[in-house]
Amino acid sequence: MVGAACALYAARAGLSVVVMDRGPVAGGTTGAGEGNLLVSDKEPGPELELALLSNHLWVDLAAEPGLGAAIEYEPKGGVVVASAPEGLAALERFAAEQRTAGVEAVAVAAHQLPDLEPYLTPGLAGGVHYPQDAQVMPTLAAAHLVRASGARLLTGRTVSEVLRTPDGAVRGVRTDRGDIHTPAVVNAAGTWGGELAALAGVTLPVLPRRGFVLVTEPLPPLVRHKVYAADYVADVASDSAALQTSPVVEGTAAGPVLIGASRERVGFDRSFSLPVVRALAAGATRLFPFLERVRAMRTYVGFRPYMPDHLPAIGPDPRVPGLFHACGHEGAGIGLATGTGQLIAQVLGGRTPDLDLAPFRPDRFDGAGANEFSRETP
Repeated sequence: MVGAACALYAARAGLSVVVMDRGPVAGGTTGAGEGNLLVSDKEPGPELELALLSNHLWVDLAAEPGLGAAIEYEPKGGVVVASAPEGLAALERFAAEQRTAGVEAVAVAAHQLPDLEPYLTPGLAGGVHYPQDAQVMPTLAAAHLVRASGARLLTGRTVSEVLRTPDGAVRGVRTDRGDIHTPAVVNAAGTWGGELAALAGVTLPVLPRRGFVLVTEPLPPLVRHKVYAADYVADVASDSAALQTSPVVEGTAAGPVLIGASRERVGFDRSFSLPVVRALAAGATRLFPFLERVRAMRTYVGFRPYMPDHLPAIGPDPRVPGLFHACGHEGAGIGLATGTGQLIAQVLGGRTPDLDLAPFRPDRFDGAGANEFSRETP
């Protein structure tokens, strides 16, 4: 998704773009995502600034003729709920901080929750409504953004080397089907961004953080928003490698309900975990009891590109002239893709980016995150 957005905005800036992937479009983490475009789970700071920029750009793209419907853009909003008064107090403090940064966050009393979500379990303490949250179908979104870019698309090609000039600057990439010569390479390899960086001789501590999604049979629109428990925010920000689950439930334009969320760092282990999926189902039915009577259709697993400080790497790599990074967005890559793509296009074109890229510097982990990377990446 991030690569597709980089291609779109770079092409619209007048650059000639080649998109290369060793698999099909959206064959990696993007195809295993839920398509969330969220501001609700981000505290004030660089990531929230990127999320707000991306949110505006997604709205613009969705308004383009034919594109919004094609990517199944739904400005459904999000609802975060708390089961106990102390949890609600913490959630409201978090929302108050977000409002100072430009987030729309509306407090919802317990008796008002059924107006937003009629099938929510009774007895919740209250929540916060986030009207800016939205959703796309990620595979469709990636494919249509690549199509809209007009970029040359090369799938089924594996990059084996980043080619460099005698003075160290990028001059292209070597693949199993020939060389591509270019003065700039954008590393948008997601969870595998560390591996691609290594081909250029630099370290980027991207680690896989596994997550499962449970998919129900198609249903009428019984879940109106993205609904999740307040502890989801803490799980997103956690540095723990251990398994964490927090209930996240949302409907889709096609009918199935998506149920998450789990997080654990187990390398690239794709093994199915029945305990994890059971925990997801249990959390979902606590929020929406009607789901107990609904059939699960399938599950899928993906690897979020986790970075030690929870910020992606965006922008030029000062260690290798001509190398740019756009990866490490963890579970927010779909939502942050548009802002990332625009920022990359701006720096590729020699323009001043809309956001300060210092917090996203690719070399910020030199001498620190590299040790964790070497321990955990198989």
